[in-house]
Amino acid sequence: MTILRGFLLVFFPFMFLNSSSAIAFSNNVVSLGAKPDGKSDSTKAFETAWANACGSIRPTSIYVPPGRYYLRSVTFNGPCKNNAIFIRIDGTLVAPSDYKVIGNSAAWILFRGVDGVTISGGIFDGKGSGLWACKNSTKTCPSGATTIEISNSKNVVLSALTSLNSQMFHIVVNGCQNIKMKGLKVLASGNSPNTDGIHVQLSSDVIILNSKIGTGDDCISIGPGTSNLWIENIVCGPGHGISIGSLAKDLQEAGVQNVTVKKALFSRTQNGVRIKAWGRPSNGFVKNILFQHIVMDNVQNPIVIDQNYCPSHKDCPGKASGVKISDVTYQDIHGTSATQIAVKFDCSPTNPCSGIKMEDVKLSYKDQIAGATCSHAGGTATGSVEPSSCL
Repeated sequence: MTILRGFLLVFFPFMFLNSSSAIAFSNNVVSLGAKPDGKSDSTKAFETAWANACGSIRPTSIYVPPGRYYLRSVTFNGPCKNNAIFIRIDGTLVAPSDYKVIGNSAAWILFRGVDGVTISGGIFDGKGSGLWACKNSTKTCPSGATTIEISNSKNVVLSALTSLNSQMFHIVVNGCQNIKMKGLKVLASGNSPNTDGIHVQLSSDVIILNSKIGTGDDCISIGPGTSNLWIENIVCGPGHGISIGSLAKDLQEAGVQNVTVKKALFSRTQNGVRIKAWGRPSNGFVKNILFQHIVMDNVQNPIVIDQNYCPSHKDCPGKASGVKISDVTYQDIHGTSATQIAVKFDCSPTNPCSGIKMEDVKLSYKDQIAGATCSHAGGTATGSVEPSSCL
């Protein structure tokens, strides 16, 4: 707890700032009919606010005052007549308690085809626990809705917002350019299924900063077609860590390149930094990846490359992964492993990992140097590396 508390104080000063701001807002959702009682359907008022803002030829804003606002699935479509829409949320947006209402929607709140939108503040309560219970039973359940999806958009900022208890993924960035997320809190139960914190795919120039993420799945997952992704100052836990993949879902698949994960704390997570691919043919790739300045606190699998990924252990492809993994650097990674093997490189026999670099890595298990296993991995280890590299 001392490590975590210190990390929060150093890397999360924004949590202690006054969130009030003297900004004049031109579209107040309450003035447009929204009811801050958490029960009345406010969807129409939000749609009207967006239509007004998107139709304005001048920069404009939307304001959500304090209170609780019940929303069904809503889509905010672009392109708009201006590229400077500021959405300030001082209240809480509440999804339907009955998971069936939005459970078959791809997203609860979708921004599609927008340019120059900033969403600041607010709590997004996905009310996902009912669907989680359904999925953990023998019932037939909907797949669930992502809480916030940014799709085919550019120049979008998500700032200082909180996402709670999403049915599925909390935040998805899909087919976008120049997206910045900062000061986010993403929270769900550690046993909630498929509640990834932030998922990025088919997108470039994405930045994720100064955020705390704890869910039942990956804190951050990085899908095919991601390039120029910068992740810095992250507290992750509970969850499955930060993962590139899973990849090789398809034979024709875009690669992942130029990803930096810097200054992160993983606390009691299933994994730390992970690259995962199914054991099947694919033309995908992973290259130019940097994991740097990372603390592991009792993490089950701190450093993982798994090219035989098959979480259910049923109907596994059982073939050699076609994904080519190269130029992955692990630098200044310290802390404790919850298992004896802290480093696992299980690479493809037909496409071995190459250019793996380990520098100043020190991981312990029960006050002893942890172990490492390598298969079909090549690279170098420099400086102090404990466990001893098997590259």
